[in-house]
Amino acid sequence: MSTPYVAPSAPGRRQNRCVADAPAGSDSSPAPIEDYALLSSSRTAALVSGSGSIDWLCLPRFDSASVFAALLGDEHHGQWMLRPTDPQAQHTRRYDGETFTLVTRWESADGVAEVHDCLPVDPHHLDTASRTDLVRRVVGVSGSVEFEQRVRLRFDYARALPWVRQTGTAEAPELTAIAGPDAVVLRGAALTATDHLHRGAFRVSSGERRDLTLTWHASHRPAPEPLDVDAALARTRDWWSTWAQRIDVHGPHREAVVRSLLTLRALTHRDTGGIIAAPTTSLPEQFGGGRNWDYRFVWLRDASLTIEVLLGQGFAHVVEHWQRWLLRAIAGDPADLQIVYGIAGERDLAERELASLPGYRGAAPVRIGNGAAGQYQADVTGEVMTCLFAARQAGIEQSDISWPLERALLRRAEKRIDEPDNGIWEIRGDPQLFTHSRAMVWAAFDRGVRSVREFGLDGPDERWERLRDRVRADIDRRGVSARGHFVQHAGTDAVDASLLLLPVVGFCAADDPRMLATVAEIERTLMVDGLVLRYRTESGVDGLEGTENPFLACSFWLVEQYAASGRLDDARALMDRACSRANDVGLLSEEYDVAGRRQAGNTPQALSHLALVRAASALARAEAAHGDAPDRAGA
Repeated sequence: MSTPYVAPSAPGRRQNRCVADAPAGSDSSPAPIEDYALLSSSRTAALVSGSGSIDWLCLPRFDSASVFAALLGDEHHGQWMLRPTDPQAQHTRRYDGETFTLVTRWESADGVAEVHDCLPVDPHHLDTASRTDLVRRVVGVSGSVEFEQRVRLRFDYARALPWVRQTGTAEAPELTAIAGPDAVVLRGAALTATDHLHRGAFRVSSGERRDLTLTWHASHRPAPEPLDVDAALARTRDWWSTWAQRIDVHGPHREAVVRSLLTLRALTHRDTGGIIAAPTTSLPEQFGGGRNWDYRFVWLRDASLTIEVLLGQGFAHVVEHWQRWLLRAIAGDPADLQIVYGIAGERDLAERELASLPGYRGAAPVRIGNGAAGQYQADVTGEVMTCLFAARQAGIEQSDISWPLERALLRRAEKRIDEPDNGIWEIRGDPQLFTHSRAMVWAAFDRGVRSVREFGLDGPDERWERLRDRVRADIDRRGVSARGHFVQHAGTDAVDASLLLLPVVGFCAADDPRMLATVAEIERTLMVDGLVLRYRTESGVDGLEGTENPFLACSFWLVEQYAASGRLDDARALMDRACSRANDVGLLSEEYDVAGRRQAGNTPQALSHLALVRAASALARAEAAHGDAPDRAGA
């Protein structure tokens, strides 16, 4: 097992020079979660370890079956390793500017070389069924470096061993693998087979380069022509850089904010507009435990929050794209509203367990699909209504069916107004009257009232106002403890980090005495080594065994609350602490194991990154309002 990653001792200081985890040719467990960097084409994604191994790749979409799945097992479940044969070679890595082309620089005894890993973006290529490419360009910098590549192709979550054959020539080596509907072609260097492993070696000297490519295509179609790698890399760099140029951010956390915004774009499907929660499945919230979920889908809540963040940065076209996705996905009977959909709006996300994959370092089961699709989560209507209202305020053009759909959502919310739900954390125990959910029901009717009164839309605003006030009265009565703080749900005195969002949606002020008391209780019961848990799992409310680690988004929510209530020193300290839990290329997972000093859960996590952006913006606003530390003015 690799040595756990240790977070930098100071924010912004990246310590990313290390010896590779294991010598080439050895079997090994997957790397620590924080050791993985993301490649994205905004259609699919790959995870690359610091030792040069692509351990996760689904083709052709984020939610397709895997081709490489060593992340959830070992190299026998699919992997593409590319690294110097020198076992003592050291590496550093970075992204090529504001893109998702990963540059890994290797220093060996005989020389220096770089590997440029990229999932090319072609903005003019609309047919995702025709091809998807992955590029690994090896560039000689000085001296001469011998590289080895080791490839195990395992389709369909390692359930399908492909038929592999040599299809190229000595001058243009090519390997084709086919299993069921999928086929890939590997080009660029000769590979030979040994017991279902294909391996080969080559050398690059100063000024030389070697392009290795993997191209996926539907197996019933001919293999696509070889990729023009120079053009693909240039086009991809231009696409990402052009998008990033619109980001106007300054201050001490600029690098983290920019990378977070890029990550949100990387998790947005370029064709459909669907925004996935993460590109992985079943990375554990508790190491060795069963809290393992598939996040490769579009949660209305997470997507709505993402859109609000992108809206604040002026990305109107992304907002319009997602709004069209939303209207398509939830069209029909509002009673059939789901809280999560597939990337194109698919509704059938049946949860299954895979016997073919043992799980990340033994954390089983591995799941595909997500049973939360069948849950009732009352807060989701509020998040969607809040997001669409913000888009309306920003002047985003509205579809003819947008307002009728919002009215239909409010009719659904009215019918279920007093119904317990599964809440923001998708508990699998008994439904409860969660205070956060109730506050978001309040927000849904509030935005309906305001849409009528501020934008002249038609609707029963007086009835919605009465329903809104009724929900508020219920929260005041059953959502506040005898000690004066908001509670997780009716019937308990426990708190929940989701309560930090109440001021954000306007339910109460950040300095409301009940909110200040809630923060004090969160600090007393949910803080672990300076980071915030979602809730206390030992209460049994979630119906699951085991525990979990601090949830990174919740720590950023507390930064936002600190900033809004004038606790600027506390906000800065927590912001620095939470940002320092990013890995060496700026990516955050879902949770952070403070005992093991390692990331946990699916990665990279959209909710963590959007919460970081919101926290930076809140801190910058608060500092500007207090005339405090102008040199720190941020997002």
